[in-house]
Amino acid sequence: MVDLAEQALIALRRIIRVTETHSRGLARDLGTTASQVVLMRILAKAGEATAGQMAARASMSQATISTLLDSLETANLAVRRRGEDDRRQVWVSLTPTGRAFLDSVPDLLQERFETRFKKLPAWEQGYLVAALERITSLLGAEEIDASPILDVGAIVRSEGASNEPPKRSPARRSKAR
Repeated sequence: MVDLAEQALIALRRIIRVTETHSRGLARDLGTTASQVVLMRILAKAGEATAGQMAARASMSQATISTLLDSLETANLAVRRRGEDDRRQVWVSLTPTGRAFLDSVPDLLQERFETRFKKLPAWEQGYLVAALERITSLLGAEEIDASPILDVGAIVRSEGASNEPPKRSPARRSKAR
């Protein structure tokens, strides 16, 4: 029989695995991440927005938003333009390609979770949040900055990459000893 600590770890591992699997599926099937899709959906609703507005709506840092926007712009899914009244301000909007692309994107993992979570009674929602916050504390992860997007980040693999971990340089090896 598996003890309760092992059951908890198994449940955590399942959460991690479903997040990884979903993220890899988006990357493989659509060439995008959940975070990029969230930004595109913000832009679709707003018409256009600044990086700061998107950061606030997505609960991400402006630095993260800028990196994601670079990728969206490179893929011709979004476009930036300088403000007419204030040239320091940069506005972002979806391109026609971005709008068409967004129509083909399936529900994201966190959207499915939110839909199911909101159907739970309020007491159960509160209980689950408290339990998850306690788990965060047990893992010592209270200070980690995180957005409400279930994503493992960009999954990029260069051509010729192997499945082996990168080798450390000799200088680093000697410091680690």
